[in-house]
Amino acid sequence: MKLDLDKVKESGQIDFLARQLVDGFITGLHKSPYHGFSVEFAEHHLYNSGESTRHIDWKVYAKTDRLYTKRFEEETNLRCQIVIDNSSSMHYPVKSKGKLRFSILCAAALSYLLQKQRDAVGVTTFSDRIETTTPISSTSSHLRKLITLFEQLFTESTPQKSTNVPDILHEVAEKNHKRSLIIIFSDMFDNPDQLDQIFKGLQHLKHNKHEVLLFHVTDKNTEYSFDFEDRPYEFIDLESGEKIKLQPNQVKEHYTTNVQNYYHELKLRCGQLKIDFIEADISSDYNEILNAYLIKRTKMR
Repeated sequence: MKLDLDKVKESGQIDFLARQLVDGFITGLHKSPYHGFSVEFAEHHLYNSGESTRHIDWKVYAKTDRLYTKRFEEETNLRCQIVIDNSSSMHYPVKSKGKLRFSILCAAALSYLLQKQRDAVGVTTFSDRIETTTPISSTSSHLRKLITLFEQLFTESTPQKSTNVPDILHEVAEKNHKRSLIIIFSDMFDNPDQLDQIFKGLQHLKHNKHEVLLFHVTDKNTEYSFDFEDRPYEFIDLESGEKIKLQPNQVKEHYTTNVQNYYHELKLRCGQLKIDFIEADISSDYNEILNAYLIKRTKMR
């Protein structure tokens, strides 16, 4: 199943869609070789005859026709901070706000999954500054507040906002005093000359003992492959407002070479820091996002 961004037209659908994503993902896990992963923390295991029926998960039974029981752990296992880039470039494609909408829906699904695991989650949004930071909590009331925040992000207007990734990374590193999993959704569009500074910000996160999962959000078809019809276009920089008229084939080779070099260097440096770098195309299957998180979470246990 893939995310259908065209269905996300009303803010009230975020809650419903995020729950659907998580429920479908969990059901898929139980039917796959990976069902042993803990998806409620509460570890699920097959029910054995003679065991108490007290902790049978009847919802899972209804979906899989197999009996699973849940083992609960008493303490919160993880602190997670989800960091969402809300700069203007994330509102591309403009008609659908595709990259931002993809990031928000994935973040909402991850928040549900974390809360089901009784992990604590908080959200930070940024452009050239920190715009919003919530507390980190595992309560259901806190989750409802996060969903409200996501709804506001979905429906807000699109002012012209630049980005400042290096400073934000340093600030996030400093504000999270306890060791946390930092999940970042960003296109990482910044001045290419800033790559060294971005690298220092990522180093700061690792130096402060945080684990980092970076979802590099792009509309791969146009932003990476520069796949446009061979006709005149007016391209607009969403962050600066600068405009240029040209035919794509005039610049495609130069553009793709530079973009691919930048992405490759970013991925390479993340690898050097042991930061999980996940290419997140907005047309990709949402399961890839949830799976990447779950694999990371399993490694941290």
